[in-house]
Amino acid sequence: MILLVMGVTGSGKSTAGRLLAERLGWGFLEADDFHSAANKEKMHRGVPLSEADRLPWLNAIHAELLTQAAGGKHVVLACSALRESYREILMASLDVRIVYLRGSRELIGERLRQRHGHFAGEAILDDQFAVLEEPIAAEAIIVDIRESPEEIVDEVLRRIKVAVR
Repeated sequence: MILLVMGVTGSGKSTAGRLLAERLGWGFLEADDFHSAANKEKMHRGVPLSEADRLPWLNAIHAELLTQAAGGKHVVLACSALRESYREILMASLDVRIVYLRGSRELIGERLRQRHGHFAGEAILDDQFAVLEEPIAAEAIIVDIRESPEEIVDEVLRRIKVAVR
């Protein structure tokens, strides 16, 4: 199984995803690690990525997910996965559960102003919200990011009903 922890930049995907992977004893993949240097530079400059920028990135992540699944490994993936079409690429031929970290523009903007050393900052947040196609509750576990990372993970674990190691 793959848990796709999705949301806009600054929603806490990496933090919650790492905690989930740790608690479950699963592998963890950070989608940011699959971005090209050119993509990271664009985002650092506040330039939104185009569909042409995103497609190779999504395909590279999907290829790694297929490799992990073929090896019988369970994985938590932290990835924005903003559009339904992006999620379809990531989920093709895989057993995936979506965890959507939902938060307000104001709260996430504040978090981004406090975050240092990451290539994606507040400059791309408006575009992220414009691109975002929220999954419906029937398709995803939707969690409010006002809770602490530990509380978010506890909620996800209650709702996915998988054995914790």
